[in-house]
Amino acid sequence: MISVPPRLTPYDWFLLISLSILWGGAFFFGKVAIAELPPLILVFLRVSGAAVLLMLVVAVLRLPFQGARIWLAFVIMGGLNNVIPMGLIFWAQKELGAGMASVLNATTPLFSLLLGAALGAEALGGRRLLGILLGIAGVAVMVGPAAWSGSSASVLPSLAILVAAVTYAFAGAFARRFFKGVPPLVLAMGQLTGSTLILAPVVFFQEGLLSLPMPSTQVIWAVGLLTVFSTALAYILFFRLLTRAGPTNALLVTLLIPVSANVLGIVFLGESVGLGQALGMVGIGLGLLIIDGRLLTLFKTKGAPV
Repeated sequence: MISVPPRLTPYDWFLLISLSILWGGAFFFGKVAIAELPPLILVFLRVSGAAVLLMLVVAVLRLPFQGARIWLAFVIMGGLNNVIPMGLIFWAQKELGAGMASVLNATTPLFSLLLGAALGAEALGGRRLLGILLGIAGVAVMVGPAAWSGSSASVLPSLAILVAAVTYAFAGAFARRFFKGVPPLVLAMGQLTGSTLILAPVVFFQEGLLSLPMPSTQVIWAVGLLTVFSTALAYILFFRLLTRAGPTNALLVTLLIPVSANVLGIVFLGESVGLGQALGMVGIGLGLLIIDGRLLTLFKTKGAPV
């Protein structure tokens, strides 16, 4: 049965904005940590540390499980939501600039909307499609010329990030179908544990995790903050938003992450705002307002309360 994606409530918007700040902050922590740690090892430390933390919380709260069979679903979810897309994005960024990567990653809600329509789960509304496209354009304008830096001759890195965006869309659809009734905290813990199980053989036997020198105190702090706030807490918020508002609405966070990263840079690093960044943020904001629908309804009713 095809359903219309629910309108975001004020609480959903709070979750969405908070999540974008947490994941936008991951750029700061990741930039510090990647100076001393290989990408796959950093991902493993991030997901495994968050998994252990959430296991402790789940155990203390005595949250229920649905039996051993759910762990297969957790492993699949971990692959779709973490291992495959993160691996593709890291590989692509060897040639692509961060700007282009953020623009391509911002297509995630578009693919989610198209996938939902193809699977008969969500209606493909013109308003939502227009809003998502406007948001993607806003991200491109905000990033500006940096989006086209790197090796423009190679198509494969760009395709890799688009595949990652599609994989995120499949992960959202998979979670909505197979984890109905599972508490967001349990779902966050389970898929992080699934990611850990997939990555463990790679980092121990191929990447040489145990042979790495001890990182600096600064990097240890960065990994800790990345693990606790940008992974454990962030995934709790994400899956809570996913169960409340559906995959397309939850994945709108990919439009907001570049905005949050820029705002954090302005506030904490003293970076300035250019005209392109300002116009891009306005475009993203308008796109989100169109997706929300309240502003259009307000115009149609000539200012009547909705």
